[in-house]
Amino acid sequence: MLSYAQVVIAGLAVLILFLFHCYQRRCYKDPLLKNWPIVGMLPTGLSNLGQIHDYITQALQRKEGTGSFVGPWFTGMNGLVTCDPMNVHHMMSKNFANYKKGPEFHEIFEPFGEGIFTADSDTWKYHRALLHSLFKTPSFEKFLEKIVREKVDFCLSPLLDHLERQGIEVDLQDVFNRFNFDIICSVVLGSDPKSLAVDFPKVACERAFNEAEEFIFYRYSVPRCIWKLQRWLRVGAEKKMAEACQLFDQFLYESIASKREELSKNNEMKETDEDLLTTLMREEQGKEHVNDKFLRDTAFNLFVAGRDTITSALTWFFWLVATHPSVEAKILEEIKEEKEMKNQVYLHGALCESLRLFPPIPFEHKQATKHDSLPSGHEVYPGTMIFLSLYAMGRCEKIWGKDCLQFKPERWISERGRVVHIPSYKFTSFNAGPRTCLGKDLSFIQMKIMATFILKNYQVHVVKDHPVSPALSIVLLMKCGLKVRIMSRC
Repeated sequence: MLSYAQVVIAGLAVLILFLFHCYQRRCYKDPLLKNWPIVGMLPTGLSNLGQIHDYITQALQRKEGTGSFVGPWFTGMNGLVTCDPMNVHHMMSKNFANYKKGPEFHEIFEPFGEGIFTADSDTWKYHRALLHSLFKTPSFEKFLEKIVREKVDFCLSPLLDHLERQGIEVDLQDVFNRFNFDIICSVVLGSDPKSLAVDFPKVACERAFNEAEEFIFYRYSVPRCIWKLQRWLRVGAEKKMAEACQLFDQFLYESIASKREELSKNNEMKETDEDLLTTLMREEQGKEHVNDKFLRDTAFNLFVAGRDTITSALTWFFWLVATHPSVEAKILEEIKEEKEMKNQVYLHGALCESLRLFPPIPFEHKQATKHDSLPSGHEVYPGTMIFLSLYAMGRCEKIWGKDCLQFKPERWISERGRVVHIPSYKFTSFNAGPRTCLGKDLSFIQMKIMATFILKNYQVHVVKDHPVSPALSIVLLMKCGLKVRIMSRC
């Protein structure tokens, strides 16, 4: 039998839990998912983790674009989720200063260091100004285009010819991953690891980079106290992340040391042939903060921006084109006219349409610094976490119309045959406002070179019954890759 004191204590515990649950419901109106006592919405989220982006999209549609998320008691996993373009415009542009990445974001994305993706305020402004001065020069654009075209001619073309002759099925996502890893190594570090080859070699640094990113998403999917404990104990996913980061950091630091030695011996290198690391070392020479850690963080962030996003974009693009023959025929017709890249309007529209449906970065994370009210009417308090579902925005009928789920490149082309401009707070694949992606134009150059070459010379056939779904990652890759067969158009 329970004593009177035990009954009182148990009753008080139940009452406290009930009151806390009522408090949660009062503070976080319009719950996005089913809100359970104590554990919040975590069970619902975890049970739908395999299709979380589509599940959140459907939930946001029921909530007119914005809803609250409540995590387990005392985990701090509370906030708002939105795909409302007016909310996005408010946070990313109109009241930009009030919405930071925040300390939680910085902690989750620890491997990124103090790079442009995680930085806020003056640190972010410095990084952006520095990279803007590097990217927005005609010489760098020509440098990138030269590297991409050489990689296509000397690596991608022989590989696809080999696959075609042998009739081998291949994971096209893996091909793009390797291609873009070699490209970003050449552009940033000035060296090619040659991970794209007929024998698909195992490149340790490339695999380590992949693993480091995969485990970052894990930190989003579990309460902070759990992954922090794992990190402290060096067990589970956190142990694997630490090992992957250590291996990739070793690769970066060795590249930095090699580059410093190279510069000390040869200061006569032509600027047109310079990789970004060399340029950074030259332009920032003598500044105290430009140490190896600064160069490592900058390089890591550029790897994410220049490899994974383009791999994601091209993978989904080729899947969509392969499953929409009429779109493929129109792109081929445009290619046969041998138009310059800037005049490839239909191809540009098809790429934008693919990015709309499958944005490489499916969600953004912001944190409010001061009290605010969103255009949707939701109150935001200091410290509130807000997730912008860019994936849901691309499927928002309010923005794109009733045919928003269709792959329709024509929506990007005006009656006069020109590219239609869509405001960045509606088409958010390249971010919006002051944080709009600096490499947007460079990304389109690379994607158009690769898309034109492959579609002009080869037919891409998706393997029958191959499962296609998004992977659980901070970048929207395909969970099982994209298995295809390559056939020559000749």
